Amino acid sequence: MSSPTPTSEAFTPVHAADIQAAQARISSVIEPTPLQYCPRLSEQYGAQVYLKREDLQDVRSYKIRGAYYNISGLSEEARAAGVVAASAGNHAQGVAYACRALDIQGKIFVPKPTPKQKRDRIRVHGGDNIELVVTGNTFDEAAQAAREDAAARGATIVEPFDSRDTVIGQGTVAAEILAQLTGLGHELDTILVPVGGGGLVAGIASYFADMSPRTGIVGVEPRGAASLHAAMQAGSPVTLEAIDPFVDGAAVKRIGAFPFEVIERNQGRTHLVLADEGAVCTEMLGLYQNEGIIAEPAGALSVAGLNLMNIQPDSTVVCVISGGNNDVLRYAEIMERSLVHRGLRHYFLVNFPQEPGQLRTFLTDILGPDDDIVLFEYLKKNNRETGAALVGLELSRASDLDPLLERMADSPIECRRLEPGSQEYDFIVSG
Repeated sequence: MSSPTPTSEAFTPVHAADIQAAQARISSVIEPTPLQYCPRLSEQYGAQVYLKREDLQDVRSYKIRGAYYNISGLSEEARAAGVVAASAGNHAQGVAYACRALDIQGKIFVPKPTPKQKRDRIRVHGGDNIELVVTGNTFDEAAQAAREDAAARGATIVEPFDSRDTVIGQGTVAAEILAQLTGLGHELDTILVPVGGGGLVAGIASYFADMSPRTGIVGVEPRGAASLHAAMQAGSPVTLEAIDPFVDGAAVKRIGAFPFEVIERNQGRTHLVLADEGAVCTEMLGLYQNEGIIAEPAGALSVAGLNLMNIQPDSTVVCVISGGNNDVLRYAEIMERSLVHRGLRHYFLVNFPQEPGQLRTFLTDILGPDDDIVLFEYLKKNNRETGAALVGLELSRASDLDPLLERMADSPIECRRLEPGSQEYDFIVSG
């Protein structure tokens, strides 16, 4: 049964023996995932880079490990009362899979931004054994609703990350990686792990603390939902006021108390970095176009972290591809965020004087030979001497921006750049 959220005084560490026992319990249901050598990233970073393909799980994410280990250990009485879970989507699929496999009834709460693809997969994996409830705008709101429901019905909460048993189950990823690398004759120098609620990185840190203490662990958080960074600065978990929900598998307002305790006790071997959401999108596209890997945003977090590290030459590095539950309908936004992050796409409000030939002047005197108009929305109002247009430009090179801005400054046509992250940008471009 899931352990309650601990205080420091009640904290019981996770050891390799706990994780090895969990591995033995789940091995009849959950097969090891491949550790795939990546020639492209290895050449790019001058190291031996491997990808741990947790996206190839039956539920397309590592979350099945902690969920199945949790639920399979319940007493008959607890099984009869059923289970409740809250999730951004991946943990829910693991719980749904376990409920069906063990013939237990489950009620699963997901927030409204959870992609339709994930909702559909939850229903597929759980079948008649689960009830899906969509509520709240964030994971934390869905989690509160789940706890209230569990308390009212006497059901067992299966925590997605803030539970010792969940951390133990997720730690089986580390056990597999170490065994696979040993079989290849390699020692692991660095592992990059996506961080949301902290269950995976805590499990991996616990296993390597006993079995490979020289391995450096890099936790990669999305910049728009950096709850672990905030907790490390404050000395304890804190609740972020707002988060960017784009990296939905890691968009958590508050790091789990148990994972935080584990990470804090492993600070000497753990390094934290923040990856921009746009960088995550760029790596998602890179994995898809080069390796044929359909990674969800959280699944590409670890690869986005490579560019933030000083990777030692010829070292052995593993990136955990944590999940592949990505909705194809999101790819337009993914491409947009990637182009903006790379400095190739920019938006402007252009105030055209109401005189003949002004658009021609814009095209010939302001635009460069390789600049492309990808959006043009004319916003002219009646009885005005000028007419505004929203213009989106895609550049061939990020370095082309400064010459473009200089030509705009020298032109009689008034042009104002919309800065990413500003209210105007979000309202006009993303709205």
